[in-house]
Formats: sequence, structure tokens, C-alpha cells
Amino acid sequence: MMRSARALAAAVAAFACLGSAPARAFDLSEFKDPDSGDFDLSDWLLNHKGFLLVPIVITEPAVGYGGGLTMAFFRDSMANSASNKSPSGSVVPPDIFAVALAATENGTKGGGVGGTMSFAGDRWRYRGGLGKASVNLEFYGLGTELGSADKKIGYNLDGWMTMQQALYRIGSTNAWVSARWIYLDLKSSFDVQQREDSKLPDASFATRSSGLGGTVEYDSRDSIFTSSSGWSGSFDFTFYDPAWGSSNTFQSYRAHAFSYFPIGNDFVLGTRADGRAARGDVPFYQLPFVDMRGVPAARLQNHNTGVLEAELRWNVTPRWALIGMLGAGRAWGENVGFSDASTAVSKGVGFRYLVARRLELYAGLDYAKSNYDQAVYLTIGSAWR
Repeated sequence: MMRSARALAAAVAAFACLGSAPARAFDLSEFKDPDSGDFDLSDWLLNHKGFLLVPIVITEPAVGYGGGLTMAFFRDSMANSASNKSPSGSVVPPDIFAVALAATENGTKGGGVGGTMSFAGDRWRYRGGLGKASVNLEFYGLGTELGSADKKIGYNLDGWMTMQQALYRIGSTNAWVSARWIYLDLKSSFDVQQREDSKLPDASFATRSSGLGGTVEYDSRDSIFTSSSGWSGSFDFTFYDPAWGSSNTFQSYRAHAFSYFPIGNDFVLGTRADGRAARGDVPFYQLPFVDMRGVPAARLQNHNTGVLEAELRWNVTPRWALIGMLGAGRAWGENVGFSDASTAVSKGVGFRYLVARRLELYAGLDYAKSNYDQAVYLTIGSAWR
């Protein structure tokens, strides 16, 4: 276990060194905690400015194993950004821009560019990105539409997508409101017979989705990386309409809350409640699905989904932690009510190494198994998004 985590941390450091700018002499002391002498990325990450290469590791069961690379650019270091306080007294994050490419063993591939910026002393924030992807997935039907829980239909999504969001801080609080635009131009490919077998209406195969919406969110966590106290949550809504470029008229909603409770000095209990819904002529690939470790993406889809999950972290030593997780989720709406819907139950274990003590950033591996599949996940920071 210890060798695996140290190898992971060393790999991250190696990629970080490859991307560092400006060039300077390699100094191992940058990767040691000055207090304990343990391997630690705090000083390097806090003082880093410029380009950073970060590996992408994909273990999602729905698309198979894969990987890629992200090249990120930090306009300023986190240490310099920390000298600028936001209206709430929290640290102002640095502006970050990134380019990423990735592919998996089932032929899925994609890439994109994006960035996040802060303005006016962190009164305003911007998040946005543009991507191109070809994704191979499997459709399992809505409710009992395909007649069997094991029957599935393979399909491909190919096209462009973008998300643009502007956020405004409410007073000197940790609450934000935002306006958002989401645009997808995706071609979905079944063969003729499979499309008929899917029993999806023609409206489900719309190619363009253009949605305007907003978010109300709050974040009081003690760390944006690996939290030990506080909570974050949001309510999102998006309206898709031909008036602003969408092929179909439909709406999507999400409400979630992640909470963290310290128990004594060595334990932290995290809880997650996540509900999603869609109404109208929703393209099948935009229907909500149960998003939980151990359950393949898009395995359980319908017009409504709900997930409850708990994660217990035991800080065995100042650097090493063990993780235990348990969760359940359902998808219901079309052809099946909530009480009749299948329940996905997932449980698992994992470990963490504190790779950056001053940032409270843990990294490690999780193993999760559900009544649908099992998988190993590389987790950096929080597993919940």
C-alpha cells in the first residue's frame, strides 16, 4: 500500500517537474515537508507559477481503462493569490487555464480547453470550456423498456460541447449566484434495428441542445481539496429552448449537498445527498443517471435519480488514511415508479496519502463494488463532484 501511494505521488511530482516554468535547478527539498521530512508537494504547488503537466487516469467501467494528459497554466502562484483575500476572508484562487486530451480502451476519445478566473477581489468568477469528443456507451433502457435488466444497446456520441458560467458572490458570504450557458451539438449513432429496439421517441435523438440557466451555491468547507468540516451545496436549473438554438424544449435540475463532520481527532464522516431531474423532450443522453462509485456511468437512467452516500475517513497517521464508503441510488420516472425502481447499492474501501499538507490535499485509490459492477478509482481530493 505504501509503495503504491509513494509511486503515485512520485509520478505526480515527476510530471509537475516536466511542466515547471521558468526552468530552475532541481531541488529535492521542494518535495519534503520541512517539519516532518515526509514527501510533500505543498511548497512546490504553493509557489508554482506557469505551466504544469498533469496525467489523466481513467478507470470508469462504462468506457474502460484509459488515460491522457492535461497541460495547465497558472497565471499566478497559489501563495501569491493567498495574499489577496476575498470579501468573505477566504483565499482567492489563482487563474488557471488548461488543455486536455484523453482516450480509453473502448475507443472513446476527446479533448478540450477551459479555464477559471477571478475578478474584483473574488467578487466575480468565470468558469468555461470547449470540448470535442467521441464517446462509446451502452443504453440499458428506461425502467423496463428493453424487457431485461441485462439487455443493452451500444451507441456513439460524437460532437462538440461548451459550458460558459459567470458567478457573483453575495455580499461577504460564501454564497454565490450564477448564470450559465450549455451547448451540445452531438450526433448519436445506433444502427437502424437497434434504434427501433431502443423504443425511444424521435425527440430523444435531437442533435443540438442549447440551455440557459443558473445556480445558487454555498461553500463553507475548510478545504476545497479534501474537506474535514463544513458543507457545500447547490441548486442548478437549465432551460433548453429553440429560441436560443436548441432542437428540443426541455428542462434539467440538480440539487446536492456534501457535508463533513469531524469525529474526535482521527475520523471524518462525509455525507452526500444528490437529486437530479429532467422534464420535456429530453435527449436520451442527457437524462440523469445514478452517479456513484461502483456503478457504470449511464447504467441506471431515467427522468429522476437520487443518491445517498457516506464516506468515513480514518486518519491512521498524520500522513496515511483509510476510507470506507457506502451508498445507494435509484432512477425512476418512465415505466417505473420510485417504489418499484431498482436500487444500486455500492460499498468499498480505499486509502489516502496526504500529498500536500498545507493544502489539505489527499490522493489515493478506491475500490468500489455494486450490484452492477466493480472498479478501482484514482482519487485526488474529493471523489464527489
